[in-house]
Amino acid sequence: MYYFSDVNWKVKANDRPYHQQPQFKKKVFLCIKKSRYSGNAIKTYKYNVLTFIPLNLYEQFKRAANLYFLALLILQIIPQITTLPWYTTLIPLVVVLGITAIKDLVDDLARHRMDKEINNRKCEVLLNGSFQDSRWRQIQVGDVVRLKKNDFIPADLLLLSSSNPNSLCYVETAELDGETNLKFKMGLRVTDEMLQEERQLADFDALIDCEEPNNRLDKFLGMMQWNGERYPLELDNMLLRGCKVRNTDVCHGLVIFAGGDTKIMKNSGKTRFKRTKIDELMNYMVYTIFAVLILVAAGLGIGHTFWYEQIGSKAWYLYDGLNYNATYRGFLSFWGYIIVLNTMVPISLYVSVEVIRLGQSKFINWDLQMYFAEKDTPAKARTTTLNEQLGQIQYIFSDKTGTLTQNIMEFKKCTIAGQGKSPENVCCCFQPVDWSWNQYADQKFQFMDHLLVANVKSKKDKDAMEFFKLLSLCHTVMVDNKDGDLVYQAASPDEGALVTAARNFGFVFLSRTQDTITIMEMGQEKTYEMLALLDFNSDRKRMSIILKFPDGRIRLYCKGADTVIYERLSTNTQHQQTTQEALDIFANDTLRTLCLCYKDISANEYEAWSRKHKEAQLVMGDREAALDSVYEEVEKDLMLIGATAIEDKLQDGVPETIATLAKADIKIWVLTGDKKETAENIGYSCSLLTDDMTVHYGEDVNEKLRIRQTTRRRQPPTNFRRARQTPEEPFFTETGKNALIITGGWLVSPFFTLIDFVDMACECEAVICCRVTPKQKANVVSLVKKYKKAVTLSIGDGANDVNMIKTADIGVGISGQEGMQAVMSSDYAFAQFRYLERLLLVHGRWSYIRMCKFLRFFFFKNFSFTLVHFWYSFFNGYSSQTAYEDWFITLYNLAYSSLPVLLVGLLDQDVNDRLSLKFPKLYIPGQQGLLFNYKNFFISLFHGIFVSLIIFFIPYGAFLQTMGQDGEAPSDYQSFAVVTASSLIFTVSLQISLDTSYWTFVNCFAVLGSIAIYFGFMFDIHSAGIHVIFPSVFTFTGAASNALRQPYLWLTILLTVGISLLPVICIQFLYKTIWPSVGDKVRKKYELQMEEKKKKKEPEPFQRGRRSRRSAYAFSHSQGYAGLISSGQSIRRRPTCIHHSAAFRDGAELFVWRN
Repeated sequence: MYYFSDVNWKVKANDRPYHQQPQFKKKVFLCIKKSRYSGNAIKTYKYNVLTFIPLNLYEQFKRAANLYFLALLILQIIPQITTLPWYTTLIPLVVVLGITAIKDLVDDLARHRMDKEINNRKCEVLLNGSFQDSRWRQIQVGDVVRLKKNDFIPADLLLLSSSNPNSLCYVETAELDGETNLKFKMGLRVTDEMLQEERQLADFDALIDCEEPNNRLDKFLGMMQWNGERYPLELDNMLLRGCKVRNTDVCHGLVIFAGGDTKIMKNSGKTRFKRTKIDELMNYMVYTIFAVLILVAAGLGIGHTFWYEQIGSKAWYLYDGLNYNATYRGFLSFWGYIIVLNTMVPISLYVSVEVIRLGQSKFINWDLQMYFAEKDTPAKARTTTLNEQLGQIQYIFSDKTGTLTQNIMEFKKCTIAGQGKSPENVCCCFQPVDWSWNQYADQKFQFMDHLLVANVKSKKDKDAMEFFKLLSLCHTVMVDNKDGDLVYQAASPDEGALVTAARNFGFVFLSRTQDTITIMEMGQEKTYEMLALLDFNSDRKRMSIILKFPDGRIRLYCKGADTVIYERLSTNTQHQQTTQEALDIFANDTLRTLCLCYKDISANEYEAWSRKHKEAQLVMGDREAALDSVYEEVEKDLMLIGATAIEDKLQDGVPETIATLAKADIKIWVLTGDKKETAENIGYSCSLLTDDMTVHYGEDVNEKLRIRQTTRRRQPPTNFRRARQTPEEPFFTETGKNALIITGGWLVSPFFTLIDFVDMACECEAVICCRVTPKQKANVVSLVKKYKKAVTLSIGDGANDVNMIKTADIGVGISGQEGMQAVMSSDYAFAQFRYLERLLLVHGRWSYIRMCKFLRFFFFKNFSFTLVHFWYSFFNGYSSQTAYEDWFITLYNLAYSSLPVLLVGLLDQDVNDRLSLKFPKLYIPGQQGLLFNYKNFFISLFHGIFVSLIIFFIPYGAFLQTMGQDGEAPSDYQSFAVVTASSLIFTVSLQISLDTSYWTFVNCFAVLGSIAIYFGFMFDIHSAGIHVIFPSVFTFTGAASNALRQPYLWLTILLTVGISLLPVICIQFLYKTIWPSVGDKVRKKYELQMEEKKKKKEPEPFQRGRRSRRSAYAFSHSQGYAGLISSGQSIRRRPTCIHHSAAFRDGAELFVWRN
């Protein structure tokens, strides 16, 4: 039975011309063809010398904002419609494009260097009958290569042989999946026996049929045809590029995939781009601004048409020599105002946002309170685009094992043949078992049941002997002998704990080969022939091994979850009921359980099954399904031996973290593969479930779902859509908190719709989904995202959490005991679950507040700046004349107003980190999106309209029929432009000062520095010297010095700024006194608490005959919010009690959060 529908990849060993045949070529362009087999040279860079400028510009102009300003620049070149010099748009555009291009160039140069270094690495390739040194880039598919210890693997290789027994090869996969623990690969027996010598390898001419190149790191299917025989190939036979050879002196491999076809390169493609809600809202607002710009320009263009018909055409002194009619002039005026008002669409917005996000990411990386000293692991923001989304999380989906718990497994209890064995069965001395009788024992293993140990040592308890023999044989653990000490390398902590327990009880796993397992049974060394290994996966939830005993017996050992084991037990098995009762007790103690069983197989039965197994191993279509079907045939009629119970303790701070997040109105769902009872008890121990909650189980709420379905079916079809649009009755009508506990099987029930499940689950404060697969975890997350439009966060630590992490809006990886795959797929990573509290309530909340404040002010300052042209148009015949000098328009967003608002976006905080954690309710405004939405946008718009109105009309009124003290009239256009521009700079700078909640020296310097830069640049631009050099570019000669020497105009500026800011000051006062925000209330409460503490700390001294007096000054200046925002104690404190790695310490000392 062979299927080749998905197998199109053929590799011939030691035959390069074979892969150049016409049938292996593909068309690349027109009639040009090339080999479908990639060379081994890799290319991760994007640009070269010739393509950098055109390709980078092409990529940047795919952004709508950049393309808009390019079109604007083109319009400014057209003489008939230009109203501003071309440099007013070109300079900001070049600065923005240049900054981005430099960043891209630096990144690409690093990729060039890395590619060159990798492509020029050396290895030995078999050419012309002998091994020769060759560069990686010269390797081709079908080559045989020789690797030595600590060599990197240059391509995806089929392992042929190695210097280790049975062609075992140990590899480190850190570059592939981030895991540092060693994994073993194994060559086929036939290649191990026949391909050890150089001559044998040179004569090797096998043909490999396998799957085409893909990105599946966990799967490989293929078949080797050699000497008339077929041999199945799987992932365990492959050495993947990116790994490093360890603990193996020499190994040989055949190149199957090279260069861009390797699995690591197939995985280097772009991941799904995540965008924040603020990103989406910001884009819609930019579109709104663009629409407003079109409407305003159209209105002003129409205004010019009517003005020219009624006034312009009749005023002889306005004749410009162009015989255009009024309509055409109005059309030109429309495009002129598109140019004049272009600053309504902010060109520097996106660059500023990226700078702020980069800064927020650095603050997360530098936060010492999220640094785990035990493993020298700092927090890591692996993305810079999602920081403000951390302040809007509504649902957290968490794995249990390794995320809420430590994933450090300890064998605690077991039940053997219906008899419980646990620490409760201890002798009166309460001393742990002394393992001195066992030279191989792990002395760190503690067990208290002396009776069980005595039974095993006596060899009288056959069930106990069989129990621990199974644990020592049924596993995939590898062993390494280091200085006489056995070191186990396990695929999971559970398996390592079970093999260690068997080791201490006298059943010591010593070694394994492809076909044998050797153990020490109570002092006697025995070797068992391994006939088949039926490995574990998340669907099977069990693993089995078929062994041939030294006496010729064939036995299958199996261990797995109770749900799958009990379905496959023989009707003759004993102790089912007592074992189930023990399992329930273990689950109530929050222990992880596994059932152990066996089955004796006759030789004839095994031979028949073995033939089917070999056929399934050669299936190329869906080998996993074929193998699962064959496994099912033998894994039945099992005899139960007992069950194990392993303890996985909670991480530090988990209950407190969950309780705090719940107060912040964040709902937490735990998605785990454990038993329902285990998950429920963990839920109580970590404060996810509380005593005041009513817990509902999947079976209990089926009736509620059926009633909802029946009610909906009875609704008339015309009213169904309207009924879905209106809120339905809640599922839980009783008062109080609710929690839901369901199983993975219940999730696929056909008796309810998914939206009903989501509605019901979202009414609960906590949800626990147990017995769920990795795919179901991701499905649950996507359901909440789809039906609730909620911001979701997934957190996990293992490879089984990767789908869930990638599906959520924010993915967080825990660098725990299960490798680094979750971390490498995540957006943020740290070492302990408790750091999630600080990530969300401090960094996330601050990032959200800062970004919202930045965007509100950014839109305001641009509206205030641009709309002055709109008011000016009513007095210049709608002729597209600007109200400011050209260079002021050019530098306003680049130099005069950018730094203060940028620093607010980086450093501002309404309350410090301690208060953010103490009052979780402060987080709720972010979830509700209250700080930045269309309402805030239009407030910024109307605020900008009001300020622009004041900035234009007060100077306009002041300039009407005025006379300076020297007898000169300062009411010229250039002086007016200077006064309006100066008023705008003062207003904008003071407005950001009013909006700043947290003052540091840097903020103060930025505000004062921006004003100083404005005046410095203005006086230089208006100087006679620069006018002499560039007379056509700098035309405001002496305007600033002439205007600003008039006290009358300084009074005008002062009046304009005062009237612009007065309403804002009044509104802020009213809000803080009458409608205070949550933050205002917290600060007030904090100040009152500080006052009370001062009173308690300073008792009133008793003085006879006098009334006690206290200084009102001391009260009014107690340490409170004012002290927090003015102290600036946010940076630079050297840690004194924690030692860190040098690399981390150098960065961390730059920014340390205050306690």
